Amino acid sequence: MSSPLNDNHDANEVKLHFLDYWRVIKLRSGLILLTFFLVIVTVGLYVFFLPREFYSRVTMEVKPDNQRSIELLGPSARSYDPGFIPTQFAIMKKPEILYPVIKRLDLTKRFSPPGLELPEQAILVMLEDAMVVQEQRNTSLIEIGIYNKERELAAAIANTIAIVYQERRLDDLQKNFERAVAQIQDELRNQRDIVSDLFLQAAKVRQEDGIVDPDPESLNSLITMGDASVRLSEQLFGEQSAKVQQLKSQLTRVQQLKPEELMEAMRILGIEDQTVLQILPALLAARGEEARLLESGLADNHPRLKSLRAQMSIYNGILKDQLDSISRSLATRLSIEENTQAVFVARLDDAKKKHIEERTRMNKYVELKSKYIMAKQLMQISEQRLNAARIENQISFLPAKIWEKAEAAVKPSRPKVAMSMVLAALVGLIIGIGLAFFIEYLDTSVKTIDDIERFLALPVLAVVPKDITILIQQKGETPDAEAYRILKANIEFNKTDREANTFTLVSGGPGEGKSTTLNNLAYTFAKGGYKVLVVDADLRRPSQHRLFEVDNSFGLADYLQGRAQIDEITKSTKVENLAFIPSGILQNEDVGILNSGRMAEFIKKVKRQYEVVFVDSTPILGVSDASVLVSEMDNTIMVVQHRRFPRSMLQRVKQAVLHVGGKLIGVVLNNVDTKHDDSYSYYSNYNDYYSPKPGEEDHLPAPVAAGAKSGHNDQY
Repeated sequence: MSSPLNDNHDANEVKLHFLDYWRVIKLRSGLILLTFFLVIVTVGLYVFFLPREFYSRVTMEVKPDNQRSIELLGPSARSYDPGFIPTQFAIMKKPEILYPVIKRLDLTKRFSPPGLELPEQAILVMLEDAMVVQEQRNTSLIEIGIYNKERELAAAIANTIAIVYQERRLDDLQKNFERAVAQIQDELRNQRDIVSDLFLQAAKVRQEDGIVDPDPESLNSLITMGDASVRLSEQLFGEQSAKVQQLKSQLTRVQQLKPEELMEAMRILGIEDQTVLQILPALLAARGEEARLLESGLADNHPRLKSLRAQMSIYNGILKDQLDSISRSLATRLSIEENTQAVFVARLDDAKKKHIEERTRMNKYVELKSKYIMAKQLMQISEQRLNAARIENQISFLPAKIWEKAEAAVKPSRPKVAMSMVLAALVGLIIGIGLAFFIEYLDTSVKTIDDIERFLALPVLAVVPKDITILIQQKGETPDAEAYRILKANIEFNKTDREANTFTLVSGGPGEGKSTTLNNLAYTFAKGGYKVLVVDADLRRPSQHRLFEVDNSFGLADYLQGRAQIDEITKSTKVENLAFIPSGILQNEDVGILNSGRMAEFIKKVKRQYEVVFVDSTPILGVSDASVLVSEMDNTIMVVQHRRFPRSMLQRVKQAVLHVGGKLIGVVLNNVDTKHDDSYSYYSNYNDYYSPKPGEEDHLPAPVAAGAKSGHNDQY
């Protein structure tokens, strides 16, 4: 289960992504609007010059051929075919339908340009392009529409296509009907011949074998005596077998009985014997008396016991003889019944043999009769189908019915100007936004602070807005100074050590605002109470003298050539605590003068004389001067112009600084359009703080853009 913290984080991520997209749209709004208006104008012109076309349609109902009231070739399942209507759409555009339409309306002449007759294939293609065939949903109705410049011709073409299609369906239906009838008649003739031949063969066999068949047209008429004899013999044999089995069971049970169980045998056999009925109770009474005497304590040799046991022996002998007599009687009856069963078996075998002989003799006739009856039934079915086909021919069936004829349109239907312009606006907007994001994807320049921190692994010391002013040329306080105060504070926290007081600003190419940033930063340090020196070491294309509004004829170049001392080339400015050394005039043969011991000595001297020293230089890529200065400076700051150079170039700038041993402390993101890029809006919030109060507008100086007053555009 996710925590509320995670949920808030996900919501912020989604919001951030949305703001990123919105930021791209705002930054590329010009491109998006240009693309939008180009698409609108292009589509508008295209639609304006398109010919006006009228649209007419005919509505008709189409039915499959299997929806006839009677099936000619037998019953079939009537199910909905989802491919039927699309198939008819394709058929209506086939040459078999459209060529007759072209001939009936002489479309070759009407569609051809004046003085030229196009081939029918070209007219066919034009007609197909003008057709619109569609289905009315959940019905079997279809609409055939035609676009044409002539309203009457559009209606005539639509109606003619429907008529030709209807005629073609009726013609095909009639041809199919005639083929089906001919097929049924052929089958009926063949079947009649087969029935006649089988009838004659069956009659011949019946006559030759003397078979009496009361109903030759029915399969259930042949009932012979042989069949009844076999059934009777089987019945008698079954009854006799049951008797034998019963006697065997009784004999087995009697043979297992003891003499005293004779009463049970008599009950099983249903016999009543007076002798057994008298002796068996006496035997049982004697046994009871014997047990009583033994319990009274008489010995086995007692005369009464001996007498009683002798009497019991006589009783047992009589009962045993009687049981043997019953067993012999049952055995005799079983023998008699088994003999009778053997006789029934012989009779059954004889009846089966006679039955088999009779069935064999009649088998050929039965087979022929069955074939004859089946063939006759098939013949009757064919006759019914033929009669049904003749009835069907009298019933009207329209596979295609026209319900609404096409009429001439009142006003043009194409082009749809309003819809085209709406679609053009939508497409133009989509293309513009897509192009904006595509260009944004291809743009590998630095766009955000995260880009710098991720690709350069350096802190961003400050974000300087676009159109910043030259602070030294302004009177009074200006909101632009706050960005450099932030930069000043971050430099103080990020410099290598407290004694590191020499700084240079580097950039990869010209025009990134390096010189303007250095000038304003030096002004901010001086206003903060530091004793500051600005040295213009860009001997090739100096610019600081224009920002300070001083002469550049005498300066650093003269010192490096030994023609002057530091005090002689140092100029004061209108800002307290801020001194300036211009570059001076450099001869072409002295371009490498910065890489000298005198330059290193110069840096050591000014470092001791001033609290902060800023040295302006050339771009570091392509010119060696900046690399020499970077190696001598305590701190180096990279100036990166927002959305200008690719990240790979900035990587090379960083490597160039590190390669010569420079100490890169951070990056200044310059020339940021905070008005259009919301992600940097909070860097310009301090403008509200410095906004003039009501009634104070007339007392504030007008802002001057960097280089505007001096006519200089910062090239470095």
